[in-house]
Amino acid sequence: MPTAKHARGDVLFVLDPLETIHPKKDSSYLMIAEALRRGYQPWSVELPGLLLRGAEAVARAYPLGLHEPGAPLAPTGDPQVRSLASFRVVVMRKDPPVDPDFVTATWCLDRAVSHTLVINQPQGLRDLSEKLAILDFPEFIPRTFLLRNLGDLRDALDELGGQMIIKPVFGFGGREVLIAREGDPNLSTLFELATRDGSTWTIAQEFVPAAKNGDKRILLVDGEPIGAVMRVPAEGELRNNFHAGGSAALTQLTARDREICARLGPFLRERGQFFVGIDVLGEFLTEINVTSPTGMQEINRLGGLTGEETMQARFWAALEPRLR
Repeated sequence: MPTAKHARGDVLFVLDPLETIHPKKDSSYLMIAEALRRGYQPWSVELPGLLLRGAEAVARAYPLGLHEPGAPLAPTGDPQVRSLASFRVVVMRKDPPVDPDFVTATWCLDRAVSHTLVINQPQGLRDLSEKLAILDFPEFIPRTFLLRNLGDLRDALDELGGQMIIKPVFGFGGREVLIAREGDPNLSTLFELATRDGSTWTIAQEFVPAAKNGDKRILLVDGEPIGAVMRVPAEGELRNNFHAGGSAALTQLTARDREICARLGPFLRERGQFFVGIDVLGEFLTEINVTSPTGMQEINRLGGLTGEETMQARFWAALEPRLR
C-alpha cells in the first residue's frame, strides 16, 4: 500500500543508468522530482530490467528518492519484480539510439498498454523516425532525401544548389552531421562515410542559412507547445545540439512556430506521442523527437520559471487527468 507521503501511487520511468541523469541538465530528473513533489512514488527500470512472462510485461525496478532538493536521484529500496500493470503510468525515457534493444523494449511495453498508461506509446516510438516523420509535413520542411547510392547523392547535391546537410537516419545528439559542398576535394569520402560505402541510407537535406543563428527546440505536451529554447552553435561549429557544445538562449514562439505546432498536434495525439520535442531551423521543421526529448531545464532557467509555470509542472498537469 502507498504511504501517506506517496498516497497517489507508483509511477515507473524507463531510464538510462541513474549516474548518467544530471540534476541540472536532464528533463527526466525534473519529471521525477515533480512526481515526488506531487505525492507519487517514482520507480526506475533500465532496459535489461524489462521482461515478458508469457504475455505479461514486468519490470525489475527499484523505488527512487531524493536525499535533498537538487541531489542526484538514488534508490530508496531493493529491486522488486513487478507487473507494469501495477503502475499508474509508465514513462519511456530511454535515450537513443533506437537500436534492437530499444525496439525490443517497446515490444515489452506493448504488452502493458491495455493495462496501464504508457507514454510515449511504444508503437509510435517505433513508427516515427525522428528525422523522417517530418515528411508528412512537406509545407514546413527543407527539401529532404533518403539515399544510399553515391550517384544519387551527387544528383541531390546538384538539385540543392551545391550545398546540403547529410546526417544518419538513426543519429542523435548531432553525431555524424556533415555539410557537403560542391568542389570539396573530400566530397566522395564524405559520401562514402555517410553511406558506409553505399551499404546504408543517409539523409540529404537542403542547407538552411539560418542555421548559423541556431535552431529552436519546442516542447509539446499532448500536442500543445509549452515552451521553447534556442540552441546556438559554438563558434566554428555546424551543430546546435547541447551534446555538441551548443548553448541555450532565450526565445519566443513565432507565428510560424505556432502554425507548425497546430499542424503537428493532432498527428502526435493520434499516435500517442504525449511528450515531444520538435526542432525548427529558421522557418523550417527539421526533426520530431519522440524518444526522450530534452530542454526543460534550459527553458526553466532562461525564463525564470517557478512553481506551476515550470515545464515539469505543465507536463504533470497535462498527464494527471489521464491517470483518473
